[in-house]
Amino acid sequence: MDPVPGEPAGVPHAGAPAGGHGTDLGALLNRAARGDKAAFAELYDATAPRVHGLALRVVRDPAQAEEVTQEVFLEVWRQASRYDAARGSALAWMMTIAHRKAVDRVRSAEATTRRDLAYEQANQSVEHDVTADAAHASLEAHRVRAALAQLTDVQREAIELAYFGGYTHTEVAALLDLPVGTAKTRIRDGLIRLRDTIGVGR
Repeated sequence: MDPVPGEPAGVPHAGAPAGGHGTDLGALLNRAARGDKAAFAELYDATAPRVHGLALRVVRDPAQAEEVTQEVFLEVWRQASRYDAARGSALAWMMTIAHRKAVDRVRSAEATTRRDLAYEQANQSVEHDVTADAAHASLEAHRVRAALAQLTDVQREAIELAYFGGYTHTEVAALLDLPVGTAKTRIRDGLIRLRDTIGVGR
């Protein structure tokens, strides 16, 4: 069944074609931006397996990956008019949305876990060294987040794909529609900047 914009659609089965090859995704996006539901359905069929695969690799939970996939396509439908072919391929634009949604889901889950842990720690007696370890871990996480914020957008995007998403340099290059050498450079420069920024805070 074709997805209906504004309503969740079923996640494609494992045997669904990867799609995207030989299909003008940019043209489909432009048509979808004008409210063409048939174009959106074709876009969905061509790209949903890739989007779902990325979401699954980041969130590592099938149920949540399905939810993220539907969130991605809802945003694609709503924001299709913002796609700019001059800034990259349609697939890269969609995969960037997918990665952001998946990372947001992971961060939300982590925040919930932190709140639960904080509640447990506040309501039970704990040894001093356990409390100190938790404080140290929290400080380290804060330093990493602060360091990530200092990166350029392109460096942060590459770093998050490589280290939060678990992608190889070749896969990062494909997702961002870049030469492998360029992707490696962004990751390397981002890591150097992260190291320097975190080092200053120590």
